[in-house]
Amino acid sequence: MTRPAPATPARRPPARLGWLVPAVTVGGLLPVAVLILDALSGALGANPIQRATLQTGLLTLALLILSLACTPLRLLTGWTWPARIRKTLGLLGFGYAALHFLIYLFDHSFDLTLMTEDVLKRPFVTAGFTALLLLVPLALTSTPRAVKRLGFQRWTRLHQLSYVAVSLGALHYYWGVKKDHTPPLIYAAVIATLFLIRFLKRRPARPGTRAAKT
Repeated sequence: MTRPAPATPARRPPARLGWLVPAVTVGGLLPVAVLILDALSGALGANPIQRATLQTGLLTLALLILSLACTPLRLLTGWTWPARIRKTLGLLGFGYAALHFLIYLFDHSFDLTLMTEDVLKRPFVTAGFTALLLLVPLALTSTPRAVKRLGFQRWTRLHQLSYVAVSLGALHYYWGVKKDHTPPLIYAAVIATLFLIRFLKRRPARPGTRAAKT
């Protein structure tokens, strides 16, 4: 008489996190709703344009850094859920960057000539404007169709521009602060740490890949 095989533990189904992206989207849009309510109620203080510019700039930087943190977090922990919200965080960051730029244009009466002079003469504005320009192709190619059209390798190389964009954003913040540079330096340190983790955790080249290229 054969002994019955020990029962194998049932494999747990993958966690259903269908709520995650909608929750991140709603959470990411809440600050702009609060900003609008504050603007309508006059709660933005004596200089509402300056405060709205600062808030949207900080939100841009924070969301882009969170987006960049998804891959290092996955590499360190093995969690897969960060990859699900990386695109949403990046698009939210781009949205706040566009809003930040619109507020700047509003403050300059949408005078494009004045804006161009500002970009060319003031490094602080040049850095921020360049960061925004770099984010545009990243947002436009954030769809699965764009990944398929470009090919994964080219798409990946293109989206490495996000590190350049967020670094320029931190520089824009640093140059824009007149007194205490501690907050922008903290942002810069976080970006450097994320970049270091990506570098240390990068995948080794497949054997023969280099030989095939040479």
